[in-house]
Amino acid sequence: MAYKVQALDPTTWDAFADLVERNNGIYGGCWCVAFHTAYNRDIKDHRGLKEQLVQTGDAHAALVFDDQGLAQGWCQYGSPDELHLRHRLEYRKDPPPPARWRITCIFVDKKHRGEGIARAGLAGALAQIAAAGGGLVETISETTTGRVAQSRFLFSATAELFDEFDFTRVRQVGKHAWIMSKVVDPV
Repeated sequence: MAYKVQALDPTTWDAFADLVERNNGIYGGCWCVAFHTAYNRDIKDHRGLKEQLVQTGDAHAALVFDDQGLAQGWCQYGSPDELHLRHRLEYRKDPPPPARWRITCIFVDKKHRGEGIARAGLAGALAQIAAAGGGLVETISETTTGRVAQSRFLFSATAELFDEFDFTRVRQVGKHAWIMSKVVDPV
């Protein structure tokens, strides 16, 4: 199936919100805000925070739409000022060169996994990053080769997916987690 990818912005907010609501708020109500630097544990209205970040241009994602016009997944990215990475303590022990962009979350509707939506979202995010000037992109993702990994730990997709997009494994920061990076040329 061919997918259409659009940026998360005020015009696509309703489609994003519909996807999140169809999937129980994502991980029980996260609304994909946990990596935002604006987030803290005292914030109870995750939906409101995410909507505010989208309205002010402080949240970025490539939304993936099916042929019916429904959003079925996304790839969240942003600057280090916008987004934290997981494994921060281990990351800080030997930080890689500063990145301009981070990819922190890739989500696909539960009913549509295995259909190429994560791949389309990552390709869309990289295209949006290229259009915004490109630069070094980093992520922390988990390897799954040779093991069964629970999907709840794969919110940043798999290292193998990033391998397909020519990301380099920089350094291991967890039992299965790797800092990965790629330079994206501007368009």
